Amino acid sequence: MPVFRTASEEETIALGERLARTLPRGATVLLIGNLGAGKTTLAKGIVQGLGAAPADEVSSPTFTLIHEYGSPPAVYHVDLYRLDSARDAATLGLDELFDSPALVIVEWGERFPELMPPDRVEIRLRALPGDDREIELR
Repeated sequence: MPVFRTASEEETIALGERLARTLPRGATVLLIGNLGAGKTTLAKGIVQGLGAAPADEVSSPTFTLIHEYGSPPAVYHVDLYRLDSARDAATLGLDELFDSPALVIVEWGERFPELMPPDRVEIRLRALPGDDREIELR
C-alpha cells in the first residue's frame, strides 16, 4: 500500500492530480480521515487532474451533500459527514452514482460501509504536525 507525505495544500492538490491519472473510470474513492485531514484538498487535486474543474472551484459538499463537476458529470463529490444514519445516506441515490461512468469521491464514506460498493479505492489521510499530511492508498 503506497504511503505519501505532503507538506502543504499545494502538494496535496498536486498529489491528487497524480492519483487522478491512476484511478479507473467509474471508480468509487473513499476519502477517510478526521476533520482537517485534507480530504477536500485531495479531492480538489483529483477533480482538477481529471480536467473536470479547476481546484479553486472545488469545495466541500458538506451542506449540499453532492457536487457535480464536468459536463456530463465526470466527478461526483459526496460528503456524508452531516448524515445521521445509513437510511439518510441511502436517500441520496448513491447506487445511481456508483453505477454511472463518473468517478465518485466520497468523504466520510466509512460511516456507512454497508452502502459503499465492495470494489472501491480507500485513501486514508492523517494530519501531521504543521501542514504535513500522510496519505495512504488501499
